Amino acid sequence: MTVVSLIRKSILRLNAADDVVIAARPLAAGTRLEEEGIVCADAIPAGHKVATRAVSRGQPVRRYNQIIGFASRDIAPGQHVHTHNLAFEGFERDYAVGVDVKPTPAATKPATFDGYVRADGRIATRNYIGVISTVNCSASVSKYVAAHFTDERLAAFPNVDGVVAITHSVGCGMDSNGKGMDVLRRTIAGYVRHPNFAGVVIIGLGCEANQMDALFQAQGLEEDKLLKPLIIQASGGSRKTVQAGIEAVQSMLPIANRLEREAVPAAWLKVGLQCGGSDGYSGISANPALGAACDLVVSHGGTVILSETPEIYGAEHLLTRRAVSLEVAQKLIDRIRWWEGYTARNEGSMDNNPSPGNKAGGLTTILEKSLGAVAKAGTTNLVDVFNYAETVTSKGMVFMDTPGYDPVSATGQVAGGANLICFTTGRGSVYGCKPSPSLKLATNTTLYERMTEDMDINCGDIVEGNCTVAEKGRQIFELMLRTASGAKSKSEAYGMGSEEFVPWYLGAVM
Repeated sequence: MTVVSLIRKSILRLNAADDVVIAARPLAAGTRLEEEGIVCADAIPAGHKVATRAVSRGQPVRRYNQIIGFASRDIAPGQHVHTHNLAFEGFERDYAVGVDVKPTPAATKPATFDGYVRADGRIATRNYIGVISTVNCSASVSKYVAAHFTDERLAAFPNVDGVVAITHSVGCGMDSNGKGMDVLRRTIAGYVRHPNFAGVVIIGLGCEANQMDALFQAQGLEEDKLLKPLIIQASGGSRKTVQAGIEAVQSMLPIANRLEREAVPAAWLKVGLQCGGSDGYSGISANPALGAACDLVVSHGGTVILSETPEIYGAEHLLTRRAVSLEVAQKLIDRIRWWEGYTARNEGSMDNNPSPGNKAGGLTTILEKSLGAVAKAGTTNLVDVFNYAETVTSKGMVFMDTPGYDPVSATGQVAGGANLICFTTGRGSVYGCKPSPSLKLATNTTLYERMTEDMDINCGDIVEGNCTVAEKGRQIFELMLRTASGAKSKSEAYGMGSEEFVPWYLGAVM
């Protein structure tokens, strides 16, 4: 999908074939849109859609020259198009595999960032020590261990970014051998192996379903000087386990502190892509601008991870067109079919997404949201598809199957190895994501100015005509490099990111 924004004084037309234009500012009823030769019959909030031609009931409505829903009643030119007259319906998409595959041009001038090079060759953007719980029952003890290491106690280790507790609400009351446990263990192991952790202390209770020895065996983990398992019941209780955990971290700190940043190729960037609290501008400004930055990452040999399967629904056919093989395309289609069945089994609908906030911002159906969401991955080929929390081993643009709920989705991406998260938002997000820094990209200037202490970059100047998508993409790419080199994101400056580990929970609570 190519998004071309034709900037006007009061509206945005994204494609000549569209049935709607987007209000660039609030439009009062009676406002004449000279560019379209129509008069607004209703008040149109900023970011919302106004019809530019008549659409009969039952007929498709197009934005980006793609179907975003079907008219639930007759729509006249000038009317507000939203939930009262636009409805979600399923329709057949053309999964034309590989027809848009094209060579990816290599960058002419190599880019670098200052990263940490681990002994095994992995590249990190941060240098943390992690304290990870196997189960909710060991969460408090894990937090007590991490809390011991204040800035004052870490002052002697300037190359260590901190000690962070990674805790969660599951690990027991679930099938010890089911798919849910497999996913949880894979996710925990992905964090244990993450290059941004120099070392990890992993703490269990002892009687939980997620047994420590089974976790280590299933995921091929082995205790060593930088991976220390502790079990509360075997260690003599909470206080003794906290002390043992503190001693384990203290033994790791000098090792972690030996590393210093050095210049490494941008090919080591592995960027997880998120959009949350989206609005009508997301697919116009921040998402395509992030897509332009992703094209630069890929041109330098790096990796970008598109996810949130429910939020590409209705736009997946645009990705299969860029799939490098039938096998890759089929992996994606299979995940779409699984989600259709999953929502049906749970008496839901794929259109349960978008959220109320999305709709308040101008997005009406999941089809519309998805068409904007896929833009954040750029225009390069789809080279592979991964299951949730699987280690991402491919270079280029890849897809990871995750829910649309941002903390769950980003957790899977980080478990897969993402060393940076880029998060577009039109309503506002304060998301942090230790051990990987999280950058927030505002879709509109009003949001950026209202939440400037949380937003890392403003993409609203694209809507205002003061910056092109390509120019903003270059700015985002340069911010990625600075952040990967150690510059703190807004959420890091606040210390956020310790509470956002949310593994995808599958299966019954027992």
